[in-house]
Amino acid sequence: MLDTLRRIVQEVNSAPDLPGALTLIVQRVKQAMHVDVCSVYLTDGDNRQYVLMATDGYNLAAVGRVRIDFCHGLVGEVARREEPLNLDEAAAHPAYVYTDEIGEEPYHGFLGVPIIQHRKVLGVLVVRQQQRRRFAEAEETFLVTLAAQLAGAITHAEASGEITRLLADSSEARYALKGLSGVPGAAVGRARVVYPLANLDAIPDRPVSDIEAEIASFRAAVASVERDMRQMSARMVDSLPAEDIALFDALILMLRSENLVDRTIDGIRAGNWAPGALRDTIAEHVQAFERMEDPYLRERASDVRDLGRRILEHLQSTRPAAVEYYPRTILVGEDVSASQLAEVPPGRLAGVVSAHGSAASHVAILARALGIPAVMGVDDLPVGRLEGQQLVVDGYEGRVFVKPSRAIREEFERLEHEESELAQGLRELADLPAETPDGHRVPLYANTGLLTDITPSLRSGAEGVGLYRTEVPFLIRDRFPGEEEQRRIYRQVLEAFAPAPVTVRTLDVGGDKMLSYFPVVEDNPFLGWRGIRITLDHPEIFLTQLRAILRAGAGLDNLRLLLPMIGSVGEIDDTLGLIHRACDELQDEGEDVRFPPVGVMVEVPSAVYQVEAMARRVDFFSIGSNDLTQYLLAVDRNNASVAQLYDALHPAVLRAIRQVVDDAHAQGKAVSVCGEMAGDPGAALLLLGMGVDSLSMSAASLPRVKWVIRSFNLAQAQALLDEVQTLEDPATIRTLLNRTLEQGGLGGLVHAGR
Repeated sequence: MLDTLRRIVQEVNSAPDLPGALTLIVQRVKQAMHVDVCSVYLTDGDNRQYVLMATDGYNLAAVGRVRIDFCHGLVGEVARREEPLNLDEAAAHPAYVYTDEIGEEPYHGFLGVPIIQHRKVLGVLVVRQQQRRRFAEAEETFLVTLAAQLAGAITHAEASGEITRLLADSSEARYALKGLSGVPGAAVGRARVVYPLANLDAIPDRPVSDIEAEIASFRAAVASVERDMRQMSARMVDSLPAEDIALFDALILMLRSENLVDRTIDGIRAGNWAPGALRDTIAEHVQAFERMEDPYLRERASDVRDLGRRILEHLQSTRPAAVEYYPRTILVGEDVSASQLAEVPPGRLAGVVSAHGSAASHVAILARALGIPAVMGVDDLPVGRLEGQQLVVDGYEGRVFVKPSRAIREEFERLEHEESELAQGLRELADLPAETPDGHRVPLYANTGLLTDITPSLRSGAEGVGLYRTEVPFLIRDRFPGEEEQRRIYRQVLEAFAPAPVTVRTLDVGGDKMLSYFPVVEDNPFLGWRGIRITLDHPEIFLTQLRAILRAGAGLDNLRLLLPMIGSVGEIDDTLGLIHRACDELQDEGEDVRFPPVGVMVEVPSAVYQVEAMARRVDFFSIGSNDLTQYLLAVDRNNASVAQLYDALHPAVLRAIRQVVDDAHAQGKAVSVCGEMAGDPGAALLLLGMGVDSLSMSAASLPRVKWVIRSFNLAQAQALLDEVQTLEDPATIRTLLNRTLEQGGLGGLVHAGR
């Protein structure tokens, strides 16, 4: 059965489209299980029906025509129960409904299994038998396994709009992709696909203008790889036995094969650029090897992938690095990075769409700082087919419309205009203090990491910088920046805001912020080597940065230093020792530097319970609500499968923040919140009630939060907090916050929440 299962899965994966995949499934399952009928029904959510989309054994004319209402018939019963239904006599079941169109009268045995992905029933896979019999357990598990494999293909077809077109029987159907709200807002623009280098799977289709030049480039890349292979073979000839050296000869022969070269050139002549044509050719070859019976030959699929990657590397190394961006670019990718976002020229970035990540991922945080709508965690995002397509990004509901209709486009253009008008109206608050009507003042600071953020932050009315992310200059370079180079960058920020305070966080990389030139490969990076753990292990990097920061603050007296990912007092002691060392060295060198106020980020749960001990060592606390939420809830905020569980309004998170505030205040130390929670108008109201001393957020969020603070008394915020603490569910808390904003005349801010 395992071999049969593997062959069926490989055939389905290589099918050209969903109808082809479904046809293969019903044919192969019927043969493998020796049943009389196999059928697939797909869910039509709009009409609340299950539609017969493929069959082998029933009347083929019924395909696309037979529709079963939700909760009706045995198919509806399987979907409702979300588990297999195995019957020796189908007609005896209370849910049985006879369907004349498919000609099912002679069949008695029934086995149906749901096709489920992420708790959603996508359809039902059914086999029927003329004789009365209950299917064996092995047969049932076989069908369940196939249904799980089929779920991926259906989800991908859903994302590409293929199912919408099939169900609507319309080639004109437009479709929406569903993800998570990363940054609220609306944007209309054209997709520019970004992708990591040397990753064939991430390569998008892209039209080519000069076909002959593209072919020449491809042939040159193949020749370069062949030369590399010969050099490797020559280097290893004395170290490896002859049979292993022969592998290099086999790879060279594969490179020379007309099948690989000619298929790619055919793809180029058909109008696709060389990387896209190569991607398709390598995929065909890999599938061919994986279908082979011989285990040794099946393993050669990995060699084909390696050849494709090497050819791609040479293709990419000979291409100009400059990317052309549309006037309104929607940046699209499997995992859009901070550096890719930063490369888009100012004024051209309209939105971000990423297959991975969530509202708390680093790229979403940067997008929010720039005021750019973002949709993250889009399941089965068809990246390869989106290049140049017109998109609508709905950052409110986490949707992306591909080839939107005129009505949808105009509606979201209207929303964009309203957003712009709201932002314009809020700018009038820039020069007013963030003070409640009953006189309670809460300084609002800006989170920043890009020099281009400085002017917007100043214009927003920020009273300083609550979080300057020093990792951004590291992320957008291909090497570590030197001490003087760093000093100049930090000095610009400190000077721009002087005499207002600027809180500079030391290098915080790892997790979802990897440096290409300092790779950290881990199975679980968020629980691994990141933040202060890396810098303490590399004092040569850390001391260079500390010297640059201290020198940048010379003579300004507005520098505050913030330490990330602190989990123990020992880490604080070690870090303070290095700061003292850097300060002493610079003073010995004649530099006019002072030891700055030092604070720690509370983002590791262990820090929540050590505030008293930490308060004896540091001057202030800053709660990083993004990571604190992630670690308290055990939810990887970049994993789209669980990102819906990530919610900073979870009662446990709110309780932890309140405990930090109370414990720090008991020691006479101030507490700020610098995570995305601070920029959420509803959540900011709760933080106000907790007595948080200051809030730090993106420049785009600051006017909204100021509007909230100036609209509610401190007593109202405290009463709201007391009510929230009786609630047990984040969704209920969000509903209460939205209702409170609307009742306070701030309904326009409701969308700004998560």
